[in-house]
Order: sequence, then structure tokens, then C-alpha cells
Amino acid sequence: MEKERKSQLGVSRRFAIAPMMDWTDRHCRYLHRRLTARALLFTEMVTSAALVHGDAERLLAYDEAEHPLAVQLGGSVPAELAAAVRICARFGYDEINLNVGCPSDRVQSGKFGACLMAEPDLVADCLRAMRDATDIPITVKCRIGIDDQDGEKDLDRFVDAVVHTGIEALYVHARKAWLKGLSPKENRDIPPLDYPRVYRLKERLGEFPVYINGGIGSLDEVEAHLAHVDGAMLGRAAYHEPMILAAVDARFFGETRPAPALKDIEETMIAYAEAERGRATRLNQITRHMLGLANGLPGARRFRQILSVEACKPGAGPEIIEAAFACLDRAQAA
Repeated sequence: MEKERKSQLGVSRRFAIAPMMDWTDRHCRYLHRRLTARALLFTEMVTSAALVHGDAERLLAYDEAEHPLAVQLGGSVPAELAAAVRICARFGYDEINLNVGCPSDRVQSGKFGACLMAEPDLVADCLRAMRDATDIPITVKCRIGIDDQDGEKDLDRFVDAVVHTGIEALYVHARKAWLKGLSPKENRDIPPLDYPRVYRLKERLGEFPVYINGGIGSLDEVEAHLAHVDGAMLGRAAYHEPMILAAVDARFFGETRPAPALKDIEETMIAYAEAERGRATRLNQITRHMLGLANGLPGARRFRQILSVEACKPGAGPEIIEAAFACLDRAQAA
């Protein structure tokens, strides 16, 4: 059974939606899963310390419909990461990913994220501890380097240290992270993209799975990357233009069932909001992820206004979602 799950997960990695702090929460993932049944989804990064010492149920809860689903961990203490992995395993995630790519100041102060690219042996120790704690696939997400590291030899040195620890795959953001001098936001845009460096890494590693991430803005670009690597991750493009996900299953997984339409999304999210109201979830926690659904359509501006303003008012319920979609219908009919 475990082998079957791993095989299916490998196919799912062909197209993944990147983990994004403050964005890919469970409400966002539920929406994205309505648009693509096959793409691999990721949680936001969760620190090992928060899991071991905090409320794991709050941090790790998800809807069963979200599978295939990976949880991303941040940390640098092998024993603590192993304990966090055992907690994640109880929740039934399909993959556990170690973050070695986040450049934020908070992450650096905790000694995890991109700064760990300077300590490949420590990362290897962490991964072996994680691997020993579970049978769930362990993976790594990293950058092509940090600060003034050599773009070729330092990445190879890091990768050589980690790929033999028993991990199953490597996700590579095709930018350096400049930890000195750039903010986390600037690190998403300013360091130049170097896709050929990731291609060379894949060629060097042969059969070992390598997936590319960073600045990918369309499904056409994903298609182009698939000629060189095993799969691609879409991040901000998937979040801001979620309807492009409706074409993913047919294009990358050969699915023949009809792609979900906006009407399907409306009905599903109204029902979801109604269920979440019973759990005291505020409506805007759900609708903030839906703002891009109508991009390019008549009435899109009013649609976003309703979902962003009206959903924040006390007592707002699923009827706000219905009203937002109704304004699209009126604009279409005008």
C-alpha cells in the first residue's frame, strides 16, 4: 500500500502549488482542490517547535478532500524535527517537506530556511532524523544558493549532502536568496532567475526527481520546464489567477472529465462557507482567497469589492459569496 501511495504522489508532483506563508492555508487549499483534483498541494510552513510545543490540531488540521497534500516544516534541530514528523504522520499527510529556502528575518533568527544552505551537513542530519521517524516521503525545498555562494559548486555540494539521506525529491527555487541586504519580498523578485542552473542539476542527478519553482507565470511556461525537469511548482500565479488551475488536470494529467466552471466553484464555496460558519470561521478568511476567480470578466471589480469588503462585516455569511457571483451574472447579461 505504501508503494502505491508513493507512486501516485510522484505523478502528482508533476504539477504542484507552492507553499506560501499567509496564503496557502486550509481555506485556500480547499478552493484550489476544487479547481484541480490532481495537483500536489502544500501547507504553509509550520515550524517544528510550534508543532512540538503548541497546538498541532490547529496548525495541521485539513479537509480530507485536500489530498494529495504535503506539509512543509521549518527547523534545524534533528530530534525536534523527528518529533514534528511523527506528529505530522498522525494527521495522514502524503509528504513532509523541509524548508531550506525561506529568506525571512524571522526564519534566519530561528536558524532554518535558506540560511541552512550554508550548513549542508546539518541539513543532512535533520533529514536522516526525519526519515528515520516515518515511512512518509520526505522532500526538500531549497534555493540555488545564498548570498555570495558560488552558483555551481556550492549548490552541488549542498545537494550531494542531502540526496543520499533517503529523501524522495528536491524542489528548487531558481533564484539565490540574498539574506543580507534584501527583504523577503525583494527576494521573490530581485535575484535573477536561473532556470538553466536547475536544468543542469537535474541532468547531473539523472533519475533523482527534481522539480522547479520560481517566477513561473503560466501553464505554457510549466510545459516548457517539463522538457528539462520532472515537474514544476506554481506559486503567486496560481494564487492570483486561480482559474488557470481548472486546466491543469487535462493538460498535465490526461484527465478527460470536464474542467470545473465558475458556477461549480460558486456552489461548492457557498456550501463550504456554510459548514465553516458552524466552526466560527470568519467569512473573509475564506473569501480573501477567491478574489482572483473573476479576473478578466465583466463585473470582476465589483466581485472583488463584495468579497473583500462585505465579507469583513459582522455576521457576514455565505449569502455574500452568492451576491458576488450574482454581480458577475448581471454584468454578463448587460
